[in-house]
Amino acid sequence: MTDPGQRLRRSLADQSAGSPTVNGMADFDSPIAMEALRATRVLHAADQEPFPAPGRIRVITIANQKGGVGKTTSAVNLGVALALYGLRTLVVDLDPQGNASTALGVEHSVGTPSVYDALVGDSSLSEVVHPTTASPLLRCVPATIDLAGAEIELVSVVAREYRLRRAIEAHLQTLPPEQRPHYVLVDCPPSLGLLTLNALVAGDEVLIPIQCEYYALEGLGQLLNNIDLVRQHLNPGIAVRTILLTMYDARTRLADQVAEEVRNHFGPLVLDTVIPRNVRVSEAPGYGQSVLTYDPGSRGSTSYVEAARELARRGVALPPLASRPAPGMPVGVSVGAGTDATAAHGTAAVPVPPSAEERKR
Repeated sequence: MTDPGQRLRRSLADQSAGSPTVNGMADFDSPIAMEALRATRVLHAADQEPFPAPGRIRVITIANQKGGVGKTTSAVNLGVALALYGLRTLVVDLDPQGNASTALGVEHSVGTPSVYDALVGDSSLSEVVHPTTASPLLRCVPATIDLAGAEIELVSVVAREYRLRRAIEAHLQTLPPEQRPHYVLVDCPPSLGLLTLNALVAGDEVLIPIQCEYYALEGLGQLLNNIDLVRQHLNPGIAVRTILLTMYDARTRLADQVAEEVRNHFGPLVLDTVIPRNVRVSEAPGYGQSVLTYDPGSRGSTSYVEAARELARRGVALPPLASRPAPGMPVGVSVGAGTDATAAHGTAAVPVPPSAEERKR
């Protein structure tokens, strides 16, 4: 009888040589073997073909004012997946709850140098960046409970909307090119306050996680309108480029209906990969891990790897961004390729989803 380990290694070798597969996996004869194969791929990601590097540094704001849709979970697991497959990644935790910091195993108790010190204090982002145990290519800027009062403290600060953007840009400038992250993922709080506004001004693009449930599109129009206002008055380069469907339950027709409605409204902005509702994804933060390190063979882990792969492939063709206007400069001035890209993919082209009353009609 063939040793299971030998079967796994032979399957990986056969697939890399172009042998027939089923749904991208070698044709294994048991679910346990399939899960073991998925786990092997994640655990040995460094031995596989890395994800393609983007055409420029991608600063992605992960936002949705609705809570519980998978913003933090997506920020953490996409960040880990990108790092495991060879891309330098920085996760900025901008939620006072600090859940992203917890999931990455980064200390965020009171007194820990955090993003609060960069926004309100005199610290640079370089001084508050922490390594993670998930990957040497993944680093995190944690959030402490002090961040809860940042919105009040920033009210009287000049150019308060630009604090995070300036911190990120200064941090990138201090790093040599070979150490600069390919991806900066900003995890936002579930609100449209000053912290989220800072994230939208700092980012070049927005990723919106949408839960596959009835209330998924409720309030999304307000978020898109706010992004459009930011693009007009504060950050002309911001664009909604990615929408990720999360918590998909294949056992219900409702999930299919919501997914279909989102795809009809947002078209190619929606990733083909859907994140399923998976208990391992929920358990992982309790152990200070992402689902990719907690249970690499789970459906949640595989889905986030594929979503990250799709995100990386889309980033290859992105044009370089021209310099953005400084705070106070009229937004109407030309900013080169960044404006053209926004015109093609920006929030102005994103249709606002219908309200509940419109959907009933």
